[in-house]
Amino acid sequence: MSSPARTPAPPYYAVIFTSVQTLDLDGYAWMAERMEQLASEQPGFLGIESARRDLGITVSYWRDLASIQAWKQHVDHRVAQKMGKERWYQRYAIRIARVEAAYEFLRPTMV
Repeated sequence: MSSPARTPAPPYYAVIFTSVQTLDLDGYAWMAERMEQLASEQPGFLGIESARRDLGITVSYWRDLASIQAWKQHVDHRVAQKMGKERWYQRYAIRIARVEAAYEFLRPTMV
């Protein structure tokens, strides 16, 4: 079972990537895994959460806008962006938001 990303106290930024895929997903899973690993190595990266059914939603968390811009321009990420447009995505949208508040709930485990 996946868990929400562990992020610091706000403020920080969220990049919300929503997508609809094409039927041609050859190489997609490998690239998605590679991008998540590579993103996690970038300065300013705080965490990532992802879910996919008919609509895919990936939210990555970043310390600041400069970190997001650097990731957008990363050479390997640019290759993945190009492949996504040419092959894997029918449609996608990217939204960047400043997180002003965050809270969570965790059910206590019963012993």
